[in-house]
Amino acid sequence: MVIKIPIQFIMQKHRIIGIMSGTSLDGVDLAYCEFEESGNSHTFNIGACETVAYTDSWLSQLNALPGASALEYAETHTRYGRYLGGLVSKFVRSHNLEVDFVASHGHTIFHNPENHFTAQIGEGAALAAACGLPVVSDFRTGDVAAGGQGAPLVPIGDQFLFPDYDYCLNLGGFANISMQVKGERLAFDISPANIILNYFAAQKGKAYDKDGAIAAAGRTDDNLLQTLNNLGYYQMEPPKSLGREWIEKEIIPLIRLFNISTEDAACTFCEHIAMQIGAVTDNNPLKRMLITGGGAFNTYLVSRIAANTRVQLHIPDADIVNYKEAIIFAYLGLLRMHQQPNCLASVTGANHNVSGGAIYLP
Repeated sequence: MVIKIPIQFIMQKHRIIGIMSGTSLDGVDLAYCEFEESGNSHTFNIGACETVAYTDSWLSQLNALPGASALEYAETHTRYGRYLGGLVSKFVRSHNLEVDFVASHGHTIFHNPENHFTAQIGEGAALAAACGLPVVSDFRTGDVAAGGQGAPLVPIGDQFLFPDYDYCLNLGGFANISMQVKGERLAFDISPANIILNYFAAQKGKAYDKDGAIAAAGRTDDNLLQTLNNLGYYQMEPPKSLGREWIEKEIIPLIRLFNISTEDAACTFCEHIAMQIGAVTDNNPLKRMLITGGGAFNTYLVSRIAANTRVQLHIPDADIVNYKEAIIFAYLGLLRMHQQPNCLASVTGANHNVSGGAIYLP
């Protein structure tokens, strides 16, 4: 797939592996991307893509890490970096790739920009040593240090890689959206998404709700729906972002209070997600929304989004749906290597645009 990118700096061909691990813990996404100069613009090509599912051991460790000791956190930070480096090495060998560098998001353990910190594990030095390639990592902390939310980071990629869409909606652990408003890129987390839907699926012994079948079997609980929609976060103006901590404090206890079936809770939460998405669009039927992330495969959720907004919904091919964030982190790494801004103050609320990411050489 080739997409035109209006980048304003000169570069030769770059071959980058983007790595992403989302809050829904589906696995580690790896995407091989090529950027090449073409006249006054650049082309972007998606090559090999792969998702490596987490073992039960890694799932257990990552879920438990927020409550672990400082020593356990530090050890896991390094070990996870080496783990990612090993995945990169295997990926390169399997697909016979020539790679210039790696751009890794890592896995978020803490995200609390109100208290000026965010933490993604996957130590860049360990990753670089393990795969033998330069690495850009730790993309979020620079923006948080500059007063920003440190999230979302993909909007600059939405702006330049997917310019044909008025809205770019990602249905990952959280539903987030980006859009161009009066010449500025705006973006924010809308609501929890797969992180909660997977919680319901786990109650049925499943990793996720395939096609939204669990939710489709339930009924909307109007009282729960109204309570969810009245949460303070939805009254806030962007920039704003969500983290696991907010889920544990606000969402899980609230759902438990209502003591309804898993099916009804999942159905209600899908309606909640769809209503919040509808609330942030202008319902102009001429506008187009690109939907990516694992939730794009949840046919019930997408049907509810369609019922709550009049914009045209577009679900791209599976590689874009599954790997868009990994692809964009490759792009963020490219911008960082050229000391260009990759975190937009208009999105995060920082006091200036930031070129985020630490660079490690093997």
